[in-house]
Amino acid sequence: MATPDHPADLPADPSADPSEHRAAGLAIGELRFLYVGVDDTEAALRPWIDGLGARLRWRFQHFGADVAGLEIGDGPLVMLADHRPAGSVLPIYVVTDLAAAVDALESTGWAVAGPMGTPEGDAIVATGPDGVEVALLEVVRPGAMDGAYADETNTHGVR
Repeated sequence: MATPDHPADLPADPSADPSEHRAAGLAIGELRFLYVGVDDTEAALRPWIDGLGARLRWRFQHFGADVAGLEIGDGPLVMLADHRPAGSVLPIYVVTDLAAAVDALESTGWAVAGPMGTPEGDAIVATGPDGVEVALLEVVRPGAMDGAYADETNTHGVR
């Protein structure tokens, strides 16, 4: 029987880890971040905090970008970023092997940009044949942003 998690044309794998999805040799883990483009990070914060009940976890201004990490609900961390196109949302999923992920994506028609360095590890942005973007991140320094924000000597943290 088809369900949202197991369409009729894809057999369910009873031995599969439900937190990890596999396709074409690619193992996708948690949805770690939603990278949300805004015109002005400072102006965008109040509606998210006051209206949606988000909690500011960290905020940095560096390399000409203003990025704020917000906790909201049980989902991934929302990153408001003024260097992304306003209104865009880029999901960022965790992978354990970024090189293998790139090979799997490119072999199935995805265009890959990167890798690019992030505080938590290298990432890529993949654009599907339909033009939709997703990012994949190999986390090698979990909690790097939280640690950097807790460091009072970090001059890029905005408090």
